Amino acid sequence: MEKNQPRILLAEDDHNLGNILKNFLDVKGYTTTLCINGQEAVDVFQKKEFDFCILDIMMPVRDGFSVAKEIRLSNPKIPIMFLTAKSLQEDKLKGFETGADDYMTKPFNMEELLMRLQAILRRTEDSGRNAENENTYQVGMYTFDFNRQVLAIKGKEQKLTSKEAGLLRLLCSNANETLERSTALNKIWSDDSYFNARSMDVYIVKLRKYLKEDPSVELINIHGIGFKLVMNR
Repeated sequence: MEKNQPRILLAEDDHNLGNILKNFLDVKGYTTTLCINGQEAVDVFQKKEFDFCILDIMMPVRDGFSVAKEIRLSNPKIPIMFLTAKSLQEDKLKGFETGADDYMTKPFNMEELLMRLQAILRRTEDSGRNAENENTYQVGMYTFDFNRQVLAIKGKEQKLTSKEAGLLRLLCSNANETLERSTALNKIWSDDSYFNARSMDVYIVKLRKYLKEDPSVELINIHGIGFKLVMNR
């Protein structure tokens, strides 16, 4: 295997789709491990190293949401994409709440999936390169280490997903100033569609929860415009 060949964990219980997608990704230069149920995916993830996870939601033994939550416990940085036949908005939002980076509804175009996967991996790599210069922020009593994707206060650490960390860094870079929704969406999600705006709101709620221990720090909505990270110290 080439040193820089990305390693993908693919969990899909549909044997035909799983094998087709695995072969497609392998031909495109990825090393893909296929699992046919959620528990197998968790077991394999704990034994091998991966750079990206593609998880079906409706799987036997354990569903994709459960698998994603367990993966996030051991590696909060790894990108996760959900594949599912579900198209309801609440299902998509639940996916993002578990820390997913993207979400595709079956049936989907293989080339589109590949482009989304490549875009997420590029953002992950770019974040790693940029983090050396801008990796630590003081947010009131909190210390935010972007490189490690950790928010710490009083000896307690909160691990962040890649999107949570990216959004918080953007807010920190614009501290006490209004961050426009469109700016955040284009930089973190790559487009400012209505659905991505809804998913960003989920992340804002989570960041607000993480920051609640310091009353001098507020993450407020600027109606119709965006958000502001207010630090009163």
